[in-house]
Amino acid sequence: MKKIVLYSMSNCPHCVMAKTYFEKNNISYRLCNVKTAAGQKEFRRANFRSVPVIKVGEQYLQGFKLSDFNKLYND
Repeated sequence: MKKIVLYSMSNCPHCVMAKTYFEKNNISYRLCNVKTAAGQKEFRRANFRSVPVIKVGEQYLQGFKLSDFNKLYND
């Protein structure tokens, strides 16, 4: 099973969609709030500027597009 990290902010509708999808499908993930100091530092290292960003294993997905997520997750 690949590790999933969701980089998000609380007021982001696409982040909420990703969280809802993960929870409905029993996909375990770690939430990284980019508004916290630790979250900002980790997000900066990933070199992205907007959320959501989803880390699947060692690969990153900008935004939440279900077909792209499933491709990375199921490969």
